[in-house]
Amino acid sequence: MIPRILAAFRKISGWIRTHKLRTACLALLLILLQPEPVKSIIIDPCCAVMAAGLSSIASKLTSIVGGGLSRIQSIEQSIQSFEQTVVWPVNLINQARALVGTLGNISTQIQGVMKLPVNSATRMMPQQLEQNLLSADASQIPHTAAAFTAVYGGVPNASQSSPRVQNMVDMSDAAAQDAMKRSIEIDNLANLEIQAANQLNQAIQNAAPGSAPILEAQADAWLVRANAYTQAATADLMRLRAVTLANEGEELKIGAGASNSALQKLQKLLQ
Repeated sequence: MIPRILAAFRKISGWIRTHKLRTACLALLLILLQPEPVKSIIIDPCCAVMAAGLSSIASKLTSIVGGGLSRIQSIEQSIQSFEQTVVWPVNLINQARALVGTLGNISTQIQGVMKLPVNSATRMMPQQLEQNLLSADASQIPHTAAAFTAVYGGVPNASQSSPRVQNMVDMSDAAAQDAMKRSIEIDNLANLEIQAANQLNQAIQNAAPGSAPILEAQADAWLVRANAYTQAATADLMRLRAVTLANEGEELKIGAGASNSALQKLQKLLQ
């Protein structure tokens, strides 16, 4: 038996020397698969100490960290309640939105009133000029001069009047046409302003409380533009009044000149 055992041992030793990597892997696998003894609290006191430590840590977390988190949650709830009742009251916000909706309906009614026909001319040429003036379309401005001349005529030529009369008529027609063209522009701008106001009203109805300052700034900007358009219309009225006064003065000057010329002719005739 001993020679057989020695022969088997030599074979195993030879296989191990020949297959060192396989032998190492097999040994590692046997070590990893070796079952470990089960530890219990009675057998291993380390587990009891660990369990007590974990229980103490859990108690400290609940009493210290949990208490702090509870106080933070209470403060956040107080802040939220203050914002909802004082800073941004829900009921007042809903009232404001309802008011915006009411004003939107009134604005729609105003637009309907503004679209009622007001044209009154009966003859063809005046109807064309009136249609041009009430179009509220800035693209119709280039056609205003032709429609104006068709109704009021052009500047008289040199054989029909003096240069001073021609200048006065030309200036009066220019001021009148300027005012007509400006009225078309202002009507067009008014329609655009109404569209912008409607969009702002719609945005306010659906806006969050925090976005109110942004919408207010946009509304203020549009209000400044509207005031600028009003100033432009006022400037046109002032120009028309200035031209009217200038024409009245020119008529007085022409009358005075004609009277002086007639007086000189009368004196010559008497002589």
